[in-house]
Amino acid sequence: MLRWRRLFRPLAALALAAVAVTVPASGARAEGSAGVSSGWNDYSCKPSAAHPRPVVLVHGTLANSVDNWLGLAPYLEGRGYCVFALDYGQLAGVPLIHGLGPIDKSAEQLSAYVDRVLAATGAKKVDVVGHSQGGMMPRYYLKFLGGAAKVNALVAIAPSNRGTTLSGLTNLLPYFPGAREWLNLNTPALAQQITGSDFLTKLNAGGDTVPGVQYTVLATKYDEVVTPYQSQFLTGANVKNVLLQDLCPLDLSEHALIGLTDRITFHEVANALDPARATRTTCASVFS
Repeated sequence: MLRWRRLFRPLAALALAAVAVTVPASGARAEGSAGVSSGWNDYSCKPSAAHPRPVVLVHGTLANSVDNWLGLAPYLEGRGYCVFALDYGQLAGVPLIHGLGPIDKSAEQLSAYVDRVLAATGAKKVDVVGHSQGGMMPRYYLKFLGGAAKVNALVAIAPSNRGTTLSGLTNLLPYFPGAREWLNLNTPALAQQITGSDFLTKLNAGGDTVPGVQYTVLATKYDEVVTPYQSQFLTGANVKNVLLQDLCPLDLSEHALIGLTDRITFHEVANALDPARATRTTCASVFS
């Protein structure tokens, strides 16, 4: 029975997403695969008075700046935001899938990218939206690389804030001699996202947040990658933790779909970016 539930959840989430994609975001550009990202990363874009901060999207592990954001980027662009997305954590000889390099070095890449976006747009600060590792890694930038002076808000979708047990699978590593060492050498970001890693211990020491930045965490209880899902939540006066199923019990999105297609998530992202104009998120938000 448990196995069938695990199969049913992503299928049900896809069905909900199929309903959502029939309602295109207003102003979003329909483009072929060859130019799929041309609706964002437009360095001539100037933020409007309504949305004065550009949005920087940070993909997750094994993802990239295009595929991770085929849903959310046009959603935000169609609502008047200047939207940018970077690739980070590339390994030599590994095309298309990124987010595998040392996370502290990836945070340095984010720092340089934010500076580039600020210079191009003339904005004073950006808002950052990240998925999975992309929701956790910016916290290193904010805490250790001076990012707090350049970021207004961090919206983290299914972030690996305290790593993951992969539903207990990481507990098996000691039974495979050399496995952890292989991960450290060949895919550092994977090793650093295991619960209890030295990287995460450093990141979370002394508090989850830094002053001056607003944090929003969006999680799903069906997350099968960052487990347990409660480990994604942060503590602090400047934090809002959101469980999607509290907004829509019918939302069955798991780790990937929460960032790729879930318009209930997208609606909450828009609320976090513009709290003064926030509207209630419900199951009907798939049509907004």
